[in-house]
Amino acid sequence: MLPETLGGLAVAAGLLGLCVGSFLNVVIHRLPKMMEQDWQAQCAELRGEPPPDQGEALSLAKPRSRCPNCGHQITALENIPLVSYLLILKGKCSGCGTRISPRYPITELLTGLLSAFAAWHFGPTIQTVGALALLWALIALSAIDLDTQLLPDSITLPLLWLGLAFNLWTTFADLPTAVIGAMAGYLSLWSVFWLFKLATGKEGMGYGDFKLLAALGAWLGWQMLPAIILISSVVGAVVGIALIVAARHGRNVPIPFGPYLAAAGVIALFWGQRITQGYLGLIA
Repeated sequence: MLPETLGGLAVAAGLLGLCVGSFLNVVIHRLPKMMEQDWQAQCAELRGEPPPDQGEALSLAKPRSRCPNCGHQITALENIPLVSYLLILKGKCSGCGTRISPRYPITELLTGLLSAFAAWHFGPTIQTVGALALLWALIALSAIDLDTQLLPDSITLPLLWLGLAFNLWTTFADLPTAVIGAMAGYLSLWSVFWLFKLATGKEGMGYGDFKLLAALGAWLGWQMLPAIILISSVVGAVVGIALIVAARHGRNVPIPFGPYLAAAGVIALFWGQRITQGYLGLIA
């Protein structure tokens, strides 16, 4: 395909990614709060109590985005990805002047860049559509895990089934490979979890990590799992040691593993075949 065509596709995907990144910021902020409201309502129901007063109903669509400090509603002009933060708002709320977290434009920029690269890498194929869906979900999961140490089932489980659906047409792997990848991904971390718990009496990771690795196995196939586990473990260990040494991060304070699994999944998505061939060649 001509570079000009790929370039146009990448630009279009990048612009779409910027808009999706803006929506992902809403998901990252609101989904944990929605889960907490649901848990509180379920607990009240189990206790035979009336539903707790949780104020305004919260969803991904309503209410409109607003400043958490002063309640100023974000206008359409203030909601343009990157442009609003850098040129219009200049990093501050127009209502009260409170500084806006740089995480919002970073999420938008990261989503845009990865979307553009996926379109450039895979071209005008069904692989690009699948890669975009996978990347957007991984970005949301990583940020939520960093904030709350939760990997919501409402994202991980549909992501797993969507990976199997895409691989009905051998998009990234054939269906048997994808099914085995989902099973092996879940059971591998599940086994590590129970071995660690039996040996130490402590829980080393959450069940969301099992489901996320199962989803990556469903998308990329079981052959990619060793590379994903190795990359995520090495990066997690390096970052964890750096946090303990440089930032005086307590050793007993848990570090979310989801972002490292997600980062390894992104690497495997784009370069997994080369990595797998490389370490199989070393073994041979």
